[in-house]
Amino acid sequence: MIRTRTQIWVVPVLLAVLTLVGLVAALLGDGAWDLVSAVTLGAPVAVGAWYALRRTPPKDAR
Repeated sequence: MIRTRTQIWVVPVLLAVLTLVGLVAALLGDGAWDLVSAVTLGAPVAVGAWYALRRTPPKDAR
């Protein structure tokens, strides 16, 4: 399966943008900004945990 650069880099770039938005939101203020920063900084952690904890189906042992 051949993947293009866009297919390879879209998720890492999206996670980087979410992290940047979360860090800036944490610096800007309190209240709603805290919620924005928590959600945007938690998203990359959730994605990483999901990939780390998912189980791959066993390969066919033929």
